[in-house]
Amino acid sequence: MSAPQAPSLKRSLGLRDVALFMVTAGCTLQWAATAATAGPSSLIVWVIGALSMFLPLAICVVFLSSRHPDHGGLYVWSKLAFGPFVGFMTGWTYWIANLPFFSSMLYFIAGSALFFRSSGGASAGASPLYFISFSIVALILAVVLNLRGLNEAQWLTRWGAHARWIGTLVLAVLALAVVRHFGAATRIDRATLVPGFHLADIVFWSTIAFAWTGPEAASFMAGEIRDPQRTVPRAFAIAAPLIAGVYLLSTTSVLVSIPPSQTNALYGVMDAIRSDAARLGMLWLVPVGAACLVLDRLGSVCAWLGAVARIPFVAGLDHYLPRRFAHLHPRYGSPSVALWTQAALAAAFTVLGQAGQTVRSAYDVLIAMMVIATLLPFLPLFASAIRLAFGPPVAGEVRLPGGRITVVAAGSVGLATTLGAMGLAFVPSADQDHPTLAVLKVVAMTLLVLLGGAAIYRSGRARAATRVAPVPP
Repeated sequence: MSAPQAPSLKRSLGLRDVALFMVTAGCTLQWAATAATAGPSSLIVWVIGALSMFLPLAICVVFLSSRHPDHGGLYVWSKLAFGPFVGFMTGWTYWIANLPFFSSMLYFIAGSALFFRSSGGASAGASPLYFISFSIVALILAVVLNLRGLNEAQWLTRWGAHARWIGTLVLAVLALAVVRHFGAATRIDRATLVPGFHLADIVFWSTIAFAWTGPEAASFMAGEIRDPQRTVPRAFAIAAPLIAGVYLLSTTSVLVSIPPSQTNALYGVMDAIRSDAARLGMLWLVPVGAACLVLDRLGSVCAWLGAVARIPFVAGLDHYLPRRFAHLHPRYGSPSVALWTQAALAAAFTVLGQAGQTVRSAYDVLIAMMVIATLLPFLPLFASAIRLAFGPPVAGEVRLPGGRITVVAAGSVGLATTLGAMGLAFVPSADQDHPTLAVLKVVAMTLLVLLGGAAIYRSGRARAATRVAPVPP
């Protein structure tokens, strides 16, 4: 009797699909509001982040994707470089980190959706119950679409990418019209562009470093990408300028629309659109802008939920997680157990992040949790690129200018940037209602992620050791 074949996923994604996924996963107007709160100097910080995080990440992911185009991305690369425990912890931390990330995105969507019914502001409807309920409904929608397979979920991802550009253009055109008629709300010149180096000024740098990550998630779907060795590098080349354009254009637009002192990370983009539309007598554009932001972030939730579900799916195949995580939907061939499990955990993170805090403070805590947990797996990613750069070349491997020296340099810069950003993320924001509680939540969640992953790994190894091999007929 032949051994049963491991479940496999369909290769259905082409260059256009992967490039649009990278744009959807790699940028959003959400971070434009966060950056704008720091003032015009955030534009320079965006550039610094591109050079110190995005460029090293792109080099390492392109190199590793072409050299080891296995299904699993960071998980597989770290396992090849440092063994199964590091590989599992890399995949575990990347997967679990997306739970507060989902929560922060869902809060942003819920805040933007409030502008559908009121151009006068969102504070009247900003109750914790509303944000939690909205988040759970949106999570269920994303799971249902992903259960039907990536071909079905792609429509929301594609529309999310298009909505991002429409929303950016709406924001930019309104801002340009306001500047021409009324002048800029924020002075942008050589003096204001210089980044400050006070602690309060540089805390948000960690969020900017995180904001440049995301396109690497496409590597988790390598088993569903047609010719991943060629498709992933080409998709990066297409997505990179689009991502940079969204960030710089949207941040500038928010800055010239409203002063940084009146900007907040949760409502900042919609406040800018509402303010500009009101001054120009075009309030009908407010719901249009809200629709773009909601569709943009829903597309991101759908894309991320589907991509990172492939991590517990592969871990289930490797027996580090229970075998049921490798179960595929009998009709659609999607990792159904992994999808529902991470949606349930994301809902739990949403409730825990809200506990004992206002909506705005809860959002700040979710961002800090997300930044630290998400950046953890980038430490082994960059280290893996450095270590695997010294192996013999393989067929189809991308030839980078400078060869292995370029990969090692990029990995070293990425490591330094990741460590610095993680340290800054532990510092609470100046307007945090309960800074001590916020720090304790972030520390506790980080320890829970690491210790929980180690315990699950040990349990998986124990299951593998006690598993009895079948007797041959």
